[in-house]
Amino acid sequence: MTDAVVVTGAAGALGRAVVEEFTGRGHRVVALDRPGDALDALGADRIAVDLTDRGAVGEAFARVDELGLPIGALIAVAGGYAGGGLADTDEDTLHGLFDTNFGSVVWAAQAAAPRIAGSGGGAIVTVGARTGISGPAQLAHGTSKAAVHRLTELLADELRPQGIRVNAVLPSVMDTPANREWMNDAAVARSVAPAAIAKVIAFLAGPDAAPVSGALVPVYGDG
Repeated sequence: MTDAVVVTGAAGALGRAVVEEFTGRGHRVVALDRPGDALDALGADRIAVDLTDRGAVGEAFARVDELGLPIGALIAVAGGYAGGGLADTDEDTLHGLFDTNFGSVVWAAQAAAPRIAGSGGGAIVTVGARTGISGPAQLAHGTSKAAVHRLTELLADELRPQGIRVNAVLPSVMDTPANREWMNDAAVARSVAPAAIAKVIAFLAGPDAAPVSGALVPVYGDG
């Protein structure tokens, strides 16, 4: 894969690992995320954007076009988390998580797909969650991630004729600084490093995964 890789949510823990993985493999990476020091620190082409805003995402991809970079892959990492069950969920939490976890993937894929097809085909990799499949979950987070899973399957069918494969990775608990604030040693030992998940993402985006599309790949570690 010689074309550029666009990574959304690039300034987060998993996003940074994905950027490092692809740049380490020699790919040109375009990092998309909210403006801030974390984005500025990335060793990649950087575009600040509100990924929940369809128009802003379209403008960001137009800026990618201005870089003269054909796009071979979209890695849609952007997402958020909020706790709470039925009684705790309000409008801001519900709409905020669906915009962040689901809407950001829709808008990025909508902008990226014709560009990937125009460069000869490629891959989209989304990030779901174990809690979107089964088991206990926070209501808005779990259901928004379940929507990402179904979106992945639908996009795989829709985009297959355009030479675009679409797959998802489903992390359980990741070993991140934020998660370590509440995890005990046993939970840390069971968690998965973002760098390990990034390698699975790179595989799904690469030529060795050419026969694979529509897969929801668990990356649970020992959790």
